[in-house]
Amino acid sequence: MSADSLNTEILAADAAGVARAAELLRAGALVSFPTETVYGLGADATNDHAIAQIFEAKGRPHFNPLIVHVPSSDAIAEIAVLEGAALDLAQAFWPGPLTLVLPLKPNGPLSALVSAGLPTVAVRVPAHALAHRLLEAAGVPIAAPSANPSGRISPSTAQHVLDGLSGRIAAVLDGGPCDVGLESTIVGLEPEPVLLRPGGLPVEAIEAALGRTIEGRQTGAAVNAPGQLESHYAPNALMRLNADVELPGERLLGFGHVDAALNLSPSGDLVEAAANLFRFLHQLDADGDAPIAVSPIPDHGMGRAINDRLRRAAAPRG
Repeated sequence: MSADSLNTEILAADAAGVARAAELLRAGALVSFPTETVYGLGADATNDHAIAQIFEAKGRPHFNPLIVHVPSSDAIAEIAVLEGAALDLAQAFWPGPLTLVLPLKPNGPLSALVSAGLPTVAVRVPAHALAHRLLEAAGVPIAAPSANPSGRISPSTAQHVLDGLSGRIAAVLDGGPCDVGLESTIVGLEPEPVLLRPGGLPVEAIEAALGRTIEGRQTGAAVNAPGQLESHYAPNALMRLNADVELPGERLLGFGHVDAALNLSPSGDLVEAAANLFRFLHQLDADGDAPIAVSPIPDHGMGRAINDRLRRAAAPRG
């Protein structure tokens, strides 16, 4: 059976749906499921063949590592080393939209494809009741990048997943729209904490928990965690950022007190804007290919993650 000939099941967010999703995952199939951030494309992280299917279904480069999802920090001990500042952050923010890049446990059970050959693995405990039920039922760590074709807009609804991957994956567990709407914040320990990707947990909260500022990843550094490709999260249309006016032929994605058919948050609420970002980009994609202009977004709190995604969406495409 080819990757495009699967009958993708749509599973309800009930006991039967969770049981079926867990059964498929244990059998080595791909299942999309919701987290508080975006929908993930899950596979058994200990199964080489299942992990290889993720890369095939998404068209994802094999050098781009995956995030492993577990139901609790107690489950980390089997796959990675959680100590020091990483343990402090885990205790402060898990479950939640924080991914930690940790040293792999020697001779652990994970497929080498998950970490792309690196000595570290990205791990998180999602704060979504349905995701937690699924992870408990599956009984294995689940690798799950965003459930979209590589480089395209991340999915915040089950329909977004189906639009991009129907026929390529076994099932979608439909838990409704994602609350946060942006991927998790990723922090590495090298050995000091470093911000590898801004996301659903504001950097200011992490710095407050640590009692210090943290540095960002150096521009041009090698990929050592998910979500670091320069061109990513992209709609079909070209994008122009920090647009104060809408030029002829453009469509404006607004923010704050501007006149726009789609406005991320008319009141200037960055949390609301983050939750709406990918949904509105999907809507603009469906409405045509005219260029998209985007209003300026404040670069603090959730705005830092929004601007990161917009910059990558607008980057030149290879």
